[in-house]
Amino acid sequence: MGFTVMDESQKRQSVIMGCYGIGVSRTMAACVEMSHDDAGIIWPAALAPYHVEIVLMKPDDETHAATADKLAAELADAGLDVLIDDRKERPGVKFNDADLIGMPLRLTIGQKALDAGGVEFKPRAEEGKGEVVPLNEVLTRCLTALAS
Repeated sequence: MGFTVMDESQKRQSVIMGCYGIGVSRTMAACVEMSHDDAGIIWPAALAPYHVEIVLMKPDDETHAATADKLAAELADAGLDVLIDDRKERPGVKFNDADLIGMPLRLTIGQKALDAGGVEFKPRAEEGKGEVVPLNEVLTRCLTALAS
């Protein structure tokens, strides 16, 4: 590239650069190799592309969509990155995809949870079903889970 600098005797010296192969892509690949299960990636919060994935069971339902938007805004205001899955897919497809991409937390907005006054909260690293968390406790629960 022709880049030079002046040394202490005012003589031009070429700049030599090296790359030792520890960049972003290799760091991310190493993380995936260390943190996954049979269902997919389990991103640690510090490296996750998004902290929370909100999965809507009925994306065309106005109540479900409004709840997702409200939660996403609340979480974003607290500094969290949020991904909303509002695709018109079957629940099993959405859950499998959520596990595959591995965001640290999944919030599922479905009718049963909404009828109980909350959403289903599930950390990716935990097996089994999630638990219903009241809407007014979701932010605190997410922040607490991501801090540990």
